[in-house]
Amino acid sequence: MQSTPAGRTLDVEDLTVRYGQALAVDGVTLAIEPGEVVALLGPSGCGKTTLLRVIAGFVRQAGGRVRVDGATIDHLPANQRNIGIVFQNYALFPHMTVAENVAYGLHARGMRGPEVLAQVSRFLDIVQLGGFRERLPRQLSGGQQQRVALARALAVEPSILLLDEPFAALDRNLRLDMQIEVKRLQRTLGLTTILVTHDQDEAMSVADRIAVMNRGRVEQFDTPVAIYDRPQTLFVNGFIGTTNLLNGRVAALDGGTATVALDAGATLRLPAPTGLSTGAPVMLSVRPEQLALSQVPGPESWRIERGLSLPLGAQLVHEARTTDGASLKIVEPRRASPADAARIYCMLAADAHPTLFPRST
Repeated sequence: MQSTPAGRTLDVEDLTVRYGQALAVDGVTLAIEPGEVVALLGPSGCGKTTLLRVIAGFVRQAGGRVRVDGATIDHLPANQRNIGIVFQNYALFPHMTVAENVAYGLHARGMRGPEVLAQVSRFLDIVQLGGFRERLPRQLSGGQQQRVALARALAVEPSILLLDEPFAALDRNLRLDMQIEVKRLQRTLGLTTILVTHDQDEAMSVADRIAVMNRGRVEQFDTPVAIYDRPQTLFVNGFIGTTNLLNGRVAALDGGTATVALDAGATLRLPAPTGLSTGAPVMLSVRPEQLALSQVPGPESWRIERGLSLPLGAQLVHEARTTDGASLKIVEPRRASPADAARIYCMLAADAHPTLFPRST
């Protein structure tokens, strides 16, 4: 058998999937680079699993194309696409040993004898299960079963690896361990990988780029840092991380900068999105860690009513409310002494880069 192939390009072009009259996937286009990990992230029913199944060949699209290294694969059945997939429930054969499960795909491709044994041993060693080859799935932990499923997918040396919420059934600590392990294996083997998840922390930690999906469409396709710091839509802004939303109006425009009068009482100068006009209603999105408490009133700070303060590890989360009724969460490093109750004003932190969105009245 050939050595493990380098990562391949994967292009999804204007893909559309219908279930009756409903659009499950609506004109999705993605260009995925060789060896890249891309996460399809979104709420249940957004189309991410359907998109994965189209790539795998389990679902036929109504329109659009899927290409691997520039070659269209839409006409190929699932077993001829050379795509490995790990399912959420692992789908191991309960009556087969670990070695037999890993060898299954190789046997399906017509391989026999020493070549199969060598390939099985190689990938069981890669997932650190070389000593478990004679065990049955019921004799393994959840993390070990996942590694067997991963070894089975990798043993056929796929062009593309698809992961369909593979960590969902694991507890938090094991999930983190397996995320690190999968990332290590992916980097070692150079596989182009697509991960379907609804867990934003998982997507942010594992993926090189994230496609945030909503109602069958991709709202933003970018790096984790860009999606967190520079969300392009209100949906992405609210779905990724935690944010505070403050209403206001544009008091003045100067080139690409807007002077915004917040309903909470402050006046801020902020980068302006295109299409704004003076007097337009806007919404300011600011992350909890981008806010700071202050004792000093001023034009760029606003009065708040302090609520609960909750210690969360090394951080302290403050609950607050503005004079116009908006709810705020403010995060700062936890100090040895209690937070100063006199800090009843709020302002943007020095290095904050909040996002301004047009707001419909």
